[in-house]
Amino acid sequence: METQQIKRYPRLDTILMIENFIKEHDGEFRKKQLWENLPKKMMYQTFSIAIDYLIISGKLSVDSEGKIGWIFYPKESEKRLKNARLFWKNPNDKQKM
Repeated sequence: METQQIKRYPRLDTILMIENFIKEHDGEFRKKQLWENLPKKMMYQTFSIAIDYLIISGKLSVDSEGKIGWIFYPKESEKRLKNARLFWKNPNDKQKM
């Protein structure tokens, strides 16, 4: 079994363009529909590598219908972590709260 060679890696501006498009159209498109509606055309292999990178990095998720959604919101997470009612509990800590 031969491994497939990657011929083209996405550039940074390509990944940013994909990120912005997904943020604007959160959860509307499946992978192929997303590729067909991008503002700039590219090879599907390059697009697939970019999508795989964004999923692995925790910025995208795919729902049960196959639609791609944006899940990376660092500012909202920071606000929630500053909330006094939320805290991290160490499972090894025997102290009652």
